[in-house]
Amino acid sequence: MTEPFISLRNVRKTYRSKGTEFLAVSDVTMDVQEGELVSLVGPSGCGKTTVLKILAGLHDADGGTIKIGNAQTSFDPARDIGMVFQQALLLKWRTILDNVLLPAEIVGLPMKAARERARDLLNLVGLAGYEDKYPQQLSGGMQQRTAIARAFVHDPKLILMDEPFGALDALTREQMNLEMLRIWRESGKTIIFVTHSIQEAVFLASHCAVLTAGPAKMAEYFPIELPFPRDLPIKTTDEFGAYARRIYARLGFGAHA
Repeated sequence: MTEPFISLRNVRKTYRSKGTEFLAVSDVTMDVQEGELVSLVGPSGCGKTTVLKILAGLHDADGGTIKIGNAQTSFDPARDIGMVFQQALLLKWRTILDNVLLPAEIVGLPMKAARERARDLLNLVGLAGYEDKYPQQLSGGMQQRTAIARAFVHDPKLILMDEPFGALDALTREQMNLEMLRIWRESGKTIIFVTHSIQEAVFLASHCAVLTAGPAKMAEYFPIELPFPRDLPIKTTDEFGAYARRIYARLGFGAHA
């Protein structure tokens, strides 16, 4: 196996405020190969977002080692990370195209090429023809598609997604899961996808990291060996159910499959 693109070893994080300490992450270890989609699943408040912020360089770890990049692929955090949050966080006074272009402006990319890429990405996420619309003219799912295009526009090597579909209704979320798989497969990007939905974690991922209730500790990290492309009926299969039961068991619900 090639050298991993992301390597975490015994990562630990404690928050300190006004003389008190809160251990958010106690022990997280995993390797991620380039081009994988890893779902990070666990109970609410278990430290999933903290792990994401450490990967993004927004927080320093207190212990352990973190390495992003390898001999084949260098890594510059300021340039090579794209982020998608639970809310789309679009600027209401900018058009959809201009919202997508924002990271390209920030990192100083040539705007003519960036504008062409932004249009290609909007086409990729199913929003061709909406370039001149404003966020308030789009549905919640369409706004999240815009946010995904924005995360990709500066061609980062790593995409970090923090429960990006958590605020959507169930049917829209299912559709966005299908879109996410298609976009990931077509882009070939490395994606870390935080979710508290076990079904979503299994459906999307090439690998799944299961975190225990906070402070976060890695309960298990394993491949999801379901064939691609995946569609929604795969959720009814015994193989899918076995992976879901495996995660439930690691979280303390029911017996291991």
